[in-house]
Amino acid sequence: MDNARRYTREHRAAVALQQRLLPAAATDTPAAETVGFYVPAGGGAEIGGDWYDVIPLPSFRVALVAGDVMGHGLPATATMGRLRTAVDTLAELELDPDELLTHLDDLVQQLQGEAPHQGDTVGASCLYAVYDPVTCQCTLASAGHPPPVVIRPDGNVESVEVSPGPLLGVGGMPFEATTFDLESGSIIAVYTKGVIYRDDQDPDAGLRRLTDRLARSGGPVRDLDGVGHELLRSLGDAPARDDMALLLARTRAVAPEDTETREFPADVSVVAAARKAAAGQLAAWGLDELSFTTELVVSELVTNAVRYAGGPIGLRLIRGDVLVCEVNDPSNTQPRLRRARWSDEGGRGLFLIAQLTTRYTRSGKTIWTEQPLTAELGLLDLSL
Repeated sequence: MDNARRYTREHRAAVALQQRLLPAAATDTPAAETVGFYVPAGGGAEIGGDWYDVIPLPSFRVALVAGDVMGHGLPATATMGRLRTAVDTLAELELDPDELLTHLDDLVQQLQGEAPHQGDTVGASCLYAVYDPVTCQCTLASAGHPPPVVIRPDGNVESVEVSPGPLLGVGGMPFEATTFDLESGSIIAVYTKGVIYRDDQDPDAGLRRLTDRLARSGGPVRDLDGVGHELLRSLGDAPARDDMALLLARTRAVAPEDTETREFPADVSVVAAARKAAAGQLAAWGLDELSFTTELVVSELVTNAVRYAGGPIGLRLIRGDVLVCEVNDPSNTQPRLRRARWSDEGGRGLFLIAQLTTRYTRSGKTIWTEQPLTAELGLLDLSL
């Protein structure tokens, strides 16, 4: 009886911890509608380290994450919480998926160094994907994780071909990013190995079963919650040997008329042209009340790019629930904020831009700002 009580108490603690560490089951962002599912192994007796996550990113993008920590019980659940927190933090740094997994691999190696003192083995797989609703492209990288499955709007179902790197914690091996088109209205399914590893322990056969069941689910026209529950029911009633995490995301797109892209040479004379282009586009969108703040942002960022980064310089405006203004250049040098002295003629521009963040690309960087679509709130943001 004492063993049964201790077992029940540990199970309840693991369940409570797992539920607290997992994100909300459903999210709704400009990039995608998502629904997540988690099923413990052994009919609920063995809580593990599987997780999923949905991370909103700047410029209306979204990151989709699935991961699987080795082992079961409280140690695996605690490790899962640490890795999920690390992914959330690294996502804020605007890293490419392959670079993010490299940093996550370093963390798992650090956890392995702590493991001998705790008597546990630390290892994990992870898939990190970023979907951009402006370009309708998805970029992902995998650390020993099963590939996602995509249901196209026309009903075709396919497994995405990826080049998986080693499991997290192996170290010394690179991760490779894969980019593919993902039309609006598509459903992308990311999951952990428990979804495809069944009694036969054949991942290829399990992936084919998953693809076939998604093809018969009517995904393009059904709600995601129904698709997910039907898929999990189709796996059978027998308790699974491994816990399962499943994340379904139906993608959306930013309409072409809600974006405007321009490119300018690295010449100081283009600053006025960039301001004029931004003001003209805002007038076409009926957002004249944001012209003053947007012209200030464009003027400061384009001027900095001309002086310190070189060309070509890209300007992109995106209209959604907020107004996004992006300026990109070929330099990887981050702009530095400094406090201007009272006699300085410059050095105050970046302090006037309240919502300012940098993300790096393989060929430069992008500086972006966000403004609420009201003049009063926009002016308030600039005064912070």
